[in-house]
Amino acid sequence: MKSGYLVKIVPPAGYRVFRLEFSRRHIVALVVAVALAVAAVGGYYIWTLQHAEGRVAELRSLTDDQRAQLQRLDSQAAALDDQLRAMQVQNAEIRRLIGERERGKIVTPAPHADDKKVDHTSMRSGDGFDVVAQRVDRLRAASQQLQSEGDRLRGVALRVLNMSRLADLARAKVLAALPSINPAGEGVGIRSPYGWRIDPWPEFHRGVDLDVDYGDPVRSAAAGTVVASGYDGGYGIKIDIDHGNGYHTWYCHLSRADVNAGEYVTKAQHIGLVGSTGASTGPHLHYQIMLDGHDIDPAPYLTGVPQNVLASLK
Repeated sequence: MKSGYLVKIVPPAGYRVFRLEFSRRHIVALVVAVALAVAAVGGYYIWTLQHAEGRVAELRSLTDDQRAQLQRLDSQAAALDDQLRAMQVQNAEIRRLIGERERGKIVTPAPHADDKKVDHTSMRSGDGFDVVAQRVDRLRAASQQLQSEGDRLRGVALRVLNMSRLADLARAKVLAALPSINPAGEGVGIRSPYGWRIDPWPEFHRGVDLDVDYGDPVRSAAAGTVVASGYDGGYGIKIDIDHGNGYHTWYCHLSRADVNAGEYVTKAQHIGLVGSTGASTGPHLHYQIMLDGHDIDPAPYLTGVPQNVLASLK
């Protein structure tokens, strides 16, 4: 071997001597192989490091997304909490307005002790999501309960409003059928009152004579049905209106009746003209109120329904 290297390996006594001969080519090849191995290991390490950094960046991005989602979910839960409290106040107001006592108190869940432990900066093991999810579940259950209670209360309120409206309409109908205006016109005075009198002759005057002129209009003091319209002895031309509640009103000594028997009239509707027919000494309107077949003093009814009558309607 002209150019090379010789390596002898001498084992302990009794063993053979090993000789290894290397040429420069072998050494170069060994060095190249070692260099390649080192380069491969270094490249693998660098690749692993870069992959790990990419994974870390990916996990960091995922963590940021999860944190943002958790914050949005937590904000939505807080908004739902506020809405539920507003709904509870609304239900309580409806209950107060319709006069219903609270049957079973529905309380919007206050923030749970665990709710305060939500850490938006740490997402380990999904604890934050679990806490918020539990809170949302509690709010959802309260929402369903409050919604059901709200629907029931709104239904009750609607029925109460309808009943109140019907009651108001019924009351308005009753009031419309009660004599409560001056049939000769607002402010017209009484010439001769109800009760005993001596002019023009001694008698018990069963109505009031209203001081009006010949041909002045006469109005119905209340809504009702005309039961008579025509000449009636000393009353002259007379209109009798039945108001359907025990009340009748008579309008006497008319010069003309402008409604007929069987006709329905409304309060303040024109029904005839003032005259002096029958046992009359001059133009005036004899106005008489009959209640359950008995005459009563019309004076308290000329400016509205008397308070004692209103009180009886409550």
